[in-house]
Amino acid sequence: MTTVCLVGDPETDLRYELLSRETARDALATYDLRSPFENSIALDTVSLGAAVSLCNDLNWYLVRFVDEVLIMEPSVSTEEWLSRDLATAVRNDAIRREETDQFLKLYGVEENRLVEPMYLARSDDADLPEYDLRDVEETVGVRVTSEEFEG
Repeated sequence: MTTVCLVGDPETDLRYELLSRETARDALATYDLRSPFENSIALDTVSLGAAVSLCNDLNWYLVRFVDEVLIMEPSVSTEEWLSRDLATAVRNDAIRREETDQFLKLYGVEENRLVEPMYLARSDDADLPEYDLRDVEETVGVRVTSEEFEG
């Protein structure tokens, strides 16, 4: 199973915005929705391709109401999410699964809310630095493309 997590823009109520619109509501109707973070919606799809396709179907809403699209693909990593762009590149065979771990956006989690991402690059011989933007109890890692890392 591949998990998609949509994290809402802080200015909107993501669940309301998506479920109050017929097209988005219909696209999400077959999924069991949950909320792993504040103002988020997560669901499981059958594959990475299905996850990317769902995001493409919801693109109009994602552009307007979503800050971050996270995709957890167990064949890539069971601990780190993929950005939508990276997941799409893996699905399209533009990036090999084993080459996805170089660039990382690390979020702090504060009161169940993702806060201030820190961008990190992995090197072969060094451990990742600790998240140090604020004092948090946990972090969430999101693998990103080189373009997202540099952007």
